[in-house]
Amino acid sequence: MVTASRSVLASGNAVLDLARMSLREVNQFLHDTDNGDFLIRNSRGAHSLACGLDGDMSVTIDGHVGYYCAGMNKRAHVTVNGNAGTGLAENMMSGRVHVKGDASQSAGATGCGGLLVIDGNASARCGIALRGLDIVVKGSVGHMSAFMAQAGSLVVLGDTGDALGDSLYEARLFVRGTVKSLGSDCVAKDMRDEHKAALRKLLDDAGVDDDVSEFKRYGSARNLYHFHVDNAGQY
Repeated sequence: MVTASRSVLASGNAVLDLARMSLREVNQFLHDTDNGDFLIRNSRGAHSLACGLDGDMSVTIDGHVGYYCAGMNKRAHVTVNGNAGTGLAENMMSGRVHVKGDASQSAGATGCGGLLVIDGNASARCGIALRGLDIVVKGSVGHMSAFMAQAGSLVVLGDTGDALGDSLYEARLFVRGTVKSLGSDCVAKDMRDEHKAALRKLLDDAGVDDDVSEFKRYGSARNLYHFHVDNAGQY
């Protein structure tokens, strides 16, 4: 099977079937190339699928995935025709990850760059410790989303859970729906023209045509950047 797989790989286009190949073989297949279009079938909730990719390739996963799908992604475009488990696109560096369904906890955690699009809802801690990745969630997000987010953007077309942006640094948060509560040091901010332009680009990149005037912007009050005893209860 390995010899046959390599011959298909050389063409830069392959159907990878997890009913016939192991998860290790599929991931190794993708690591051995830096371009091409790939379709993964029978994903059946596999964990760590399409992780650590580094190439200008397109990978479509036809089904649901488990933990850490597309983690550490670099350059690749990964599409999931289903739902995703915990840690989707964790520590993503660049490229694009698009989930057609819902995502579990910590989607986009520590992401450094690229674009993550979730068509459904995202659970708790979406964008936790964000470091430059842009995330667009077309549904709602759970509690503690964008916790300690340093850079990048989180755009939510739906509602958010409790403690949005807790201990936020300089990430940009845009929410169209209702914010259940803001976390420590996160405040509502004015939506100036430059913010509307930045949001418009993010929405366009995610294939969303909603009016930017329907969104509110949130950011850091910058009171927790340095320790002060009067703020001890907020740390």
